[in-house]
Amino acid sequence: MSSQNIINPSTSKPTGLKAGYNPSLGPIQLPSSYQSQIASKSRNIYDHSVFRRTPEVNLSSLSFLFSAMIEQTQQTSKGVQQLEAKLNSYGYGVGNKFLELITLREGKSAKRETRIVEVLQFIHSQVWKTLFGRPADGLEKSQDSEDEYMIIDNLPLMSQFISVPKDFNQLNVNAFTAGIIEGILDSAYFQANVSAHTMAADGYPLRTVFLIKFDHGVLEREAIRFSR
Repeated sequence: MSSQNIINPSTSKPTGLKAGYNPSLGPIQLPSSYQSQIASKSRNIYDHSVFRRTPEVNLSSLSFLFSAMIEQTQQTSKGVQQLEAKLNSYGYGVGNKFLELITLREGKSAKRETRIVEVLQFIHSQVWKTLFGRPADGLEKSQDSEDEYMIIDNLPLMSQFISVPKDFNQLNVNAFTAGIIEGILDSAYFQANVSAHTMAADGYPLRTVFLIKFDHGVLEREAIRFSR
C-alpha cells in the first residue's frame, strides 16, 4: 500500500491519641499537626486534580498490569482475532473518556477539530505525547484509498515488555492502543475502525502501523462542509 506523508518509608511515630468523647473530660481534640497528618493520609484518587500533567504511573507498574490484562484475556479467547478484538474494546473505553479529560485540561484554549487531518494531527502529537511522552513517528494518508490514514509508532510502548507465545505469533498487543484511537475518534464524531499491524523496519522490530479507516459518512460530511 502506497502512502503520503502529512505529517521513601514513613518516619512518623504513632501518637497513641484518638479523637472522640470522654464522659469525664468532654470532647477530645487532636493537635492540629496530627489532624493535618490524618487528612493527608485519607486522600485518594478522587482528591487529585484532573489538571495534573505529570505522569503518575510507574512504567514497571504499567507493564505489569498490562501483561496481567493480556494473560487474563488470552485465557478467555479462542484465537488471536478474538484476543485482539477484546484488547481493542478495552482500549476503546479508555479513549472514549480520554478526549473529555484532555479537553477539560485544556480549558478555554481547547479546540474542537472539525477536519480529518486536523483531528489525526491532534492524536499524532498531543494525545501521543500525553499517553506515551512523545509524538508518534509518522502520519500518512493512503494513496490507494481515500478513507484510509496511518499513524506510525516505531517503538510502541505497550509492546516493549510483552513476550508473545509462538501460537500467538500474529498477535499485536497494540490493538489496545488502536482501541484508544478509535474511542477518541468516535467521541469526536469521526467514526472509524482502527487496527494495529506490525510492520518491522531496520532497527525497529516492533514498529506498528495503526490503520484508520473512516466511515463513508465522515468523508461525505467533510466534502459538503469544506468543498469550494
